[in-house]
Amino acid sequence: MEVEEMEDEGPSSQSEDLQLAQQDSLEGSAPVENVFVDKKAVVKLTEGLLSHYLPDLQNSKRALQELTQNQLVLLDTLDQEVTKFRDCNTLLDLNSLFVEAKVYHNKLVNIRKEMIMLHEKTTKLKKRALKLQQQKQREELEKEQQREKELERERQLIAKPAKRT
Repeated sequence: MEVEEMEDEGPSSQSEDLQLAQQDSLEGSAPVENVFVDKKAVVKLTEGLLSHYLPDLQNSKRALQELTQNQLVLLDTLDQEVTKFRDCNTLLDLNSLFVEAKVYHNKLVNIRKEMIMLHEKTTKLKKRALKLQQQKQREELEKEQQREKELERERQLIAKPAKRT
């Protein structure tokens, strides 16, 4: 804060002050005593008052600025901590996702093993069914051949009349 020095304006400014004081006394209900104050004295008193309170005010201003700066630093730090917590939560979520993915991967591996095993079993069953079918066909063929042999034998056993010549 700066104080501008007022120059003594001489008798004319004193008469103006007197007139203003008289007007104020006429307007107010209480009688006012006319007081004449020297401009230099007002300036000196103002400077004295300012020199007494200004350093404390400036110190207070500096302290408030420092507190404001510290508050901003604390807010930034707090924001960083909140971000760290969010990252930690995100990491926890990622870890749980990886654990879940591992569980599902293991399930898929087990399903694949079961499918391979079932495929092998079905392949063996198909081979066995094919062998059984071939064996059944052979047996049927042998039965048919046996029947034909029996029919042929019966034909040969049937007496044939001899030819007369």
